[in-house]
Amino acid sequence: MAPRTSAAKRAFSAVFQLRQYSAPADRSIPPAKQKYVPSTGTYPKGFLAGSAHAGVKASNTKYDDLALVTSETPCVAAAVFTKNIFQAAPVTVSKDTLANRRGVGIRGVVVNSGCANAVTGIGGIEDAKAMSNKADELLGAAANDNPSTLVMSTGVIGQRLPINKITDAIPSLHASLGNTHEHWMRAAQAICTTDTFPKLISRTFTLPSHPETTYTISGMTKGAGMIHPNMATLLGIVCTDAAIGPSVIRAALRRAANRSFNSISIDGDTSTNDTVCLFANGAAAPPGTKPLWRSAELQEQHPDLEAFLQVLDEFMIDLAKLVVRDGEGATKFVTVRVQTDKSFLIARRAAVSIATSSLVKTALYGKDANWGRILCAIGYAPGIMSSREVPLHHAIASTPTERLPIKQMNEYHSVKSEKTSVSFVPADGSEELKLLVKGEPQEVDEERAKQILEMEDLEIFVKLNDYPGARSTEVVYWTCDFSHEYVTINGDYRT
Repeated sequence: MAPRTSAAKRAFSAVFQLRQYSAPADRSIPPAKQKYVPSTGTYPKGFLAGSAHAGVKASNTKYDDLALVTSETPCVAAAVFTKNIFQAAPVTVSKDTLANRRGVGIRGVVVNSGCANAVTGIGGIEDAKAMSNKADELLGAAANDNPSTLVMSTGVIGQRLPINKITDAIPSLHASLGNTHEHWMRAAQAICTTDTFPKLISRTFTLPSHPETTYTISGMTKGAGMIHPNMATLLGIVCTDAAIGPSVIRAALRRAANRSFNSISIDGDTSTNDTVCLFANGAAAPPGTKPLWRSAELQEQHPDLEAFLQVLDEFMIDLAKLVVRDGEGATKFVTVRVQTDKSFLIARRAAVSIATSSLVKTALYGKDANWGRILCAIGYAPGIMSSREVPLHHAIASTPTERLPIKQMNEYHSVKSEKTSVSFVPADGSEELKLLVKGEPQEVDEERAKQILEMEDLEIFVKLNDYPGARSTEVVYWTCDFSHEYVTINGDYRT
């Protein structure tokens, strides 16, 4: 009877461990996420988007898994890439393309989902080049060793691309190009993996020197897991029909990435494939308009440049927030706001530590106002806590050999529990719920705390060195909670 009992237990267990993924198999958008998907859009002049099916994953027999975004004329471009040491082949190839061309004469980007083409050796590099060269051929670019189309891939690491399937499908991909909302939406959907909805934004703007001209900026991004900043996590494509010089576009993207994609985290994992690109073709600029310029690293800039930088910052922040809202298995969108009278870096390290704490994130999922976990995360943050394994001067130095002045080191040691305050700020605009005030625990109304934690949006507000008249440096970071579903999705990711 024992074997029979064991078999029954296994069968019973199998029934109750059926996996239910956040991303529906039929790619339908969950009702709760539909509000984030635009039904219309305005897209930049001279840019086209398209999608096609290649069947990169054998299990995908009908859904588009290739995307192409291109300018009808060569444009300027810039990109920020993952800092992960094991960089994927498309990252290497795109880096080389931008470097060789100095960001000029770029045609666009071709993307596949379903396979990351990461840790695939020389063959992976050749596959990425093959994708770029095939796209160049169809876009009319001259065939040479210096491609003009960037490459992105997303999916499982350590597997080779079915490159023949992809190159055979690129002609259909090219034929699908257009500039309607539907074209852009299909491209945004084609780059999704575990995403539950396509992430696409478009908006218009003007510049002070010629306010009668309307410019457009649009962008798509994908990502739901393996999201943590160390450039700009995940994949992102942003296009504008404004005229921008190559030096400006690089500096502008780095600045915007730091304020947006470098200020989000879902699970603390930095991918091998992270790439965010910005393209500008000047198609909407009046004849004779000079590209936006800069001097001394964006100092003393023209009012037009100031206006564009503001537009780009806000646009990329909104795009990055969509990634957090689609975190794998996430039920909450969490803003972490940290203020301090010390340096920006102190506030930043505290915010990152809170946002990546598994215990904080699981407490939020469980609607548990466990502020002790928040305080704990601040206290062990590298650069705030010094340890034998990671001494303070290593944790906060930019290089292993750098040493900071004693005065600055003392600033890090000056973060004290008796001067720290923690609150929950409700999304409905009602009064904040104070959990800890200057190191003193507050009597928490658990019922109200639960009501706040039941909301989809929540803010964790921290004051370091809280005292009257303190000058304030503020850092804002965005994250989500951890649910059972996150483990479910990633436990079965390859299969």
